[in-house]
Amino acid sequence: MFQNWYFIFGYALVLSFFISIACTALVLWLAKRWNIVDKPGERKMHSEPMPLLGGVAIYATFNLVILGNLLILLNIERLGFDWIENNVLSFLGTNPVRQLTGIFAGAFLIFLLGIVDDVKALKPEIKLVGQIVAALVLVVSGISVNLFIDSFLVYIPFLSGLSEQSVGYINVGISTFLTVLWVVTLTNSMNFLDNMDGLSGGVSVIAGLTLFLCVLPLEQYFICVLLMVFVGSVAGFLYHNLTPARIFMGDAGSMFCGFILATVAVLGTFYTEGVPSRVAVAAPLLALCVPLFDTASVIWIRWRKGESIMKGDKRHFSHRLVELGMTPKQAVEFIFLVAAVTGLGGALLSQVGRGGTIVILAQTAGIFLLIVLLMKAGRNSEGGD
Repeated sequence: MFQNWYFIFGYALVLSFFISIACTALVLWLAKRWNIVDKPGERKMHSEPMPLLGGVAIYATFNLVILGNLLILLNIERLGFDWIENNVLSFLGTNPVRQLTGIFAGAFLIFLLGIVDDVKALKPEIKLVGQIVAALVLVVSGISVNLFIDSFLVYIPFLSGLSEQSVGYINVGISTFLTVLWVVTLTNSMNFLDNMDGLSGGVSVIAGLTLFLCVLPLEQYFICVLLMVFVGSVAGFLYHNLTPARIFMGDAGSMFCGFILATVAVLGTFYTEGVPSRVAVAAPLLALCVPLFDTASVIWIRWRKGESIMKGDKRHFSHRLVELGMTPKQAVEFIFLVAAVTGLGGALLSQVGRGGTIVILAQTAGIFLLIVLLMKAGRNSEGGD
């Protein structure tokens, strides 16, 4: 590795962290001044109005650090745009400018959607449409899920008689569907997880660091820089958000975090010729399995009870841990530990063969099975269903 990249990673992380601390303090003052607060309610854990707009600080820091440094590089005459495209943006793919534009355009749509929802609550259907549009922006910019779809299509009998062009269209359609499904699911999962002080932000930081460890050995340096800026931006906000929280990130922050993590998971290449097993592509699933588990379990509970899956309640992972006797702070710390342990498994997938991959996946499944059994035992002891 070009050793100066280590310096760049540290620079991106530290700069983002301190800018985010300052930005969060500013938006905290503005939220109080403009009375943009999250009021207590039946589904809320806080008892007093809490300032929102923390997501503004995260979003502003992320954009300021990345775009600001790119502008600085552009103005260094001895480098020029060709140097930046070949040595910085080239890590994004064959059309880096188009892809980078797609990332920032999609993130802006998600952020704007979240801000409007924070100020004036939107219907879930409107938010869903906006999230789908943002995901499609990524697809149009050339960022989409592959997962060896073209390799599997050749084994489907009724496709054997189709032309190569027709199979290509099917490949694009499946890839687009999976990308939209992944981005929308994770964007909402991080939003759902934002129900206790520091929870969504902390899990975002852990997931970002895990994805960093996943792509670092594969020398995807620009993605590493993006992740360090993201982690620093969220960590600076956490300085103000950990118990006792002084500000919430709101939907603008939680959905932005989910969108960026989902995008990086699609953008990164987790399997190359030097990786022992193709199952290494499952690394993002392990890095992000906590919010995905929370969403899947809540949807399952609501569906089983015949309730709308869009209806908010206190049945999330963190809420159920509190019902077992943990304090909110202990529940958040427990979830952080689960996210870190499962995430480390994901970071190892590119380093182990098929046997090791099976062990890691089984171990991760076992962790969540133990959690489910723990919660079920807790409900039974209380006479619940």
